[in-house]
Amino acid sequence: MTNHFGSVVERIVIKKGDITKENVDAIVNAANSHLRHGGGVALAIVKAGGIEIQKESDEIIKKIGMVPTGHAVITNAYRLPCKFVIHTVGPIYGEGNEDEKLHKAIYNSLYLAHLYNLKSIAFPAVSSGIFGFPKDRCAKVLIDTAIEFLESFQTSIEKVVFCLFDDETYGYFEEYYKNLLKE
Repeated sequence: MTNHFGSVVERIVIKKGDITKENVDAIVNAANSHLRHGGGVALAIVKAGGIEIQKESDEIIKKIGMVPTGHAVITNAYRLPCKFVIHTVGPIYGEGNEDEKLHKAIYNSLYLAHLYNLKSIAFPAVSSGIFGFPKDRCAKVLIDTAIEFLESFQTSIEKVVFCLFDDETYGYFEEYYKNLLKE
């Protein structure tokens, strides 16, 4: 690891909580390709932020057809405490090249936040819910991708939060993060 690795790792926060309550510039939604926010994190985001998030997502789909796996789009956050919601489509476990696709989804979300000159972003454990991606591998891919992104170029992003809803997922992220700090 490079000498500035420590400062990059310190820009990452692992916490247990409700992502819809995060006071960051953007939260990430673990979305499906059609941006139908009917379950999991997506449904929680629309319930907390308002139906306008679904309506704006529907407009995006009318324009582009669908959001491919690994890609990300952005909407306003409406009644959420953040400014924006970045909707990214992670892989469904078993479709092939899942780690690479998940890396791309996280990287593209961070890049979109960078393009919008955002300072903070919060992620759920993308693809580890109904998409079935193993939680321990999810933790590794998400944290490694955030570190890679923060190390790769000057960015406006000062803080990357991994906001995890349940104890099991939080445990995997916390363990992987603590092991990185020991290196």
